[in-house]
Amino acid sequence: MKNSLKDEIDEYFVIIKNIVGNDIIDTNEFYGEKQVVVKTNKIYEVLAKLHSNSLVPFDQLIDITAIDYPDNIPRFEVVYILLSTVSKKRLTVKIRVNEGDLVKSSTGIFKSANWSEREIWDMFGIFFSGHPDLRRLLTDYGFEGHPLRKDFPLTGRVQVKYDTEQNRVVYEPVNLIQEYRDFDFLSPWERPEKDSIDDGDKN
Repeated sequence: MKNSLKDEIDEYFVIIKNIVGNDIIDTNEFYGEKQVVVKTNKIYEVLAKLHSNSLVPFDQLIDITAIDYPDNIPRFEVVYILLSTVSKKRLTVKIRVNEGDLVKSSTGIFKSANWSEREIWDMFGIFFSGHPDLRRLLTDYGFEGHPLRKDFPLTGRVQVKYDTEQNRVVYEPVNLIQEYRDFDFLSPWERPEKDSIDDGDKN
């Protein structure tokens, strides 16, 4: 009798546990895909084992991203999404990172990690040690702060404009005129009150 999908996933996950070993500190499943949380200081070794093993070689790094949980300790999660083109399996690997922690760059294993790690540094301020060129990617080099942190103001801290007197682009503190914050009309996502509709029908 053919194994069920659940049995197949469980068997595959046993292989993953054997490959990674004691570096796994937590596991879960999300829509049929396995996720593992590993020790932050072991992330490079874990990714190297997953990449080079002969049983389920994860030869592609699809993406690296991060999540900010300001009230949690550790505050951040860094998420690695891997694909094995041999077994057609995916695996999500996570680490939990405190403010100021160093995460070892995985560019030595996956060249595609280069821009992903630069983006995470730019947006979240998570530093990847050993990265060959950890510069900002989406914001200006002189930008202050990390925009995808939950405590970063939605309006930002500076605004950009072209100064005709100086003939150059200048940065200055955000100055939102109060009248643009007060709206005297309904949001397009709000339905008008029933009474106003009835009054309109009478006219």
